[in-house]
Amino acid sequence: MPTPYQTHIGSFTRKSTFFWAAVGATVGLANLWQFPYLASLHGGGLFILLYLACLLLVTLPLMVTEAAIGRYARHGIVLAMDGLIRSAKQSRAWMAVGRLSILAAFLVLSFTAVFGAIALAYVFFGALGRFSGAGEPEATGILAGLVSDPKAYRVFMGWHVFFLLLVLWVSAQGVVKGLERALRVVVPGALMLMLVLFSLAAWHGRVDGAIDYILAMHPEDLSWESLKAALFHAFFTLGLGMGVWAILGSYTTSHTRLKRSILAVVLMDTLVAILAGLMIFAIATDGNSFDGERGFSLLFVSMPVTLAHLPASQFVIAAVFLLVVLIVWTTSLNLLEPIVGWFREWTGAPRKLSVLLIGLAVWLAGLASLLSFNVWAEQRVGGATLFRWLELVTGGLLIPLVAILVALFTGWCLTRHLSGTMLGAAPKLFTGIWFWVMRLVLPLVVAWIGVQYTAFSLANLCSNGNAAAWCERPASLLSEVEEAPSTDRSPAGTSAESDEQAEGDRATPAADQKSSEKDEGGGKPGEKAPKQDDILYHSV
Repeated sequence: MPTPYQTHIGSFTRKSTFFWAAVGATVGLANLWQFPYLASLHGGGLFILLYLACLLLVTLPLMVTEAAIGRYARHGIVLAMDGLIRSAKQSRAWMAVGRLSILAAFLVLSFTAVFGAIALAYVFFGALGRFSGAGEPEATGILAGLVSDPKAYRVFMGWHVFFLLLVLWVSAQGVVKGLERALRVVVPGALMLMLVLFSLAAWHGRVDGAIDYILAMHPEDLSWESLKAALFHAFFTLGLGMGVWAILGSYTTSHTRLKRSILAVVLMDTLVAILAGLMIFAIATDGNSFDGERGFSLLFVSMPVTLAHLPASQFVIAAVFLLVVLIVWTTSLNLLEPIVGWFREWTGAPRKLSVLLIGLAVWLAGLASLLSFNVWAEQRVGGATLFRWLELVTGGLLIPLVAILVALFTGWCLTRHLSGTMLGAAPKLFTGIWFWVMRLVLPLVVAWIGVQYTAFSLANLCSNGNAAAWCERPASLLSEVEEAPSTDRSPAGTSAESDEQAEGDRATPAADQKSSEKDEGGGKPGEKAPKQDDILYHSV
């Protein structure tokens, strides 16, 4: 009887599948609701060049490393690390790398599925004309009625189950019949839909204004904050630290050119982000500006209101949120795969049973986030809801910690021969850059990102009136984190909010504002909708 270490969990049949799967994993919602805002705020085309530099010099080597680990071992991240630890004769404590990766993927998937439920509901809301003639108060009320109303949380739970079933059904079909077939159809289909929507936006909007915000060079807007924003977004946008790249690498065919494919994925992700930015700013009605909005309020309030004025708005709004669903769906499929692969390798269980059990666990964990938006909104620990803590732990601790450990292990614990064998044939320049980035640059940069993210998150809680212990620290210790840079080209035309609040890629909502934060007029559903200030995590 084969041991769990020898369990074969599947592989792709076509070499191009890795590219489409990886695009599905990297193109997240931050491409829609985060990158355009950052580009418009930090120099347009110059920010894009800065962002590409951060991708190529910092995060690309980590992507290659995670995928190469999986391809070399032909296993998920846990057993792949096990094999490397044995080969390098290192401490078994390094096994924590794989296990923390799986935990991070599980937690991120749990609240990503909740977000997918909102997007799925909006497809039907748009098609049924609920946004016809709606202004911002009406759109905010629709959002709050779905997400934040304690009396209607069971409806929200129904959408959550609906979305999860779509993900689990495909995964249960297997690596080839399910994952490969779906990603080879859905990812190109989503890109084609984006092109159609961009053409519509260009036809009815102002592309010249959009180009000025996204592509034109504005050196006066570049600053140290621009570099910070580029680093944060480059790190969080690629699905690093969650075992996704290792499992996709383990599925690659022998003919797949791994490093070339990953470079193509990075460029495609950037191209999609630029296209999304041009589309969003082209359809804006207020001087090509969404008033500096990003994240949750941009996608679920401002966008429906703006699109409602276009011809055949019902179909347009439904198509936009269908694109959102496809993006979150492919992201969820890729997040689920390392968890299912780990469970199968650990237990030897068949795939359908593994998907069922993992799916049930994800659903239960997702309920914690879902209920944090409504019936548990007032239940707080340290001034934050359970969802906010899950968000903080994954974005500020788990994902950066895994990335640092992977870099340190491959840079310091593996021999040059083993590292070279794992990476495969590569130019000496690339291997030299990779070696020193993994040894020195990446651990320091990612540690800084994790500390900055955590410090800002805690400071953000303090600004909401939280009385936790860390809020008693001298204000000077948090002042640097709390400062918000100002720019004349902010889409709002006013002072921009703190950039860490806008940094990183794959974002999620949080509806945990206090009940005392109501506007005059008292307790209407729209007043309890998730707000822009509640967005912290950006890895969706």
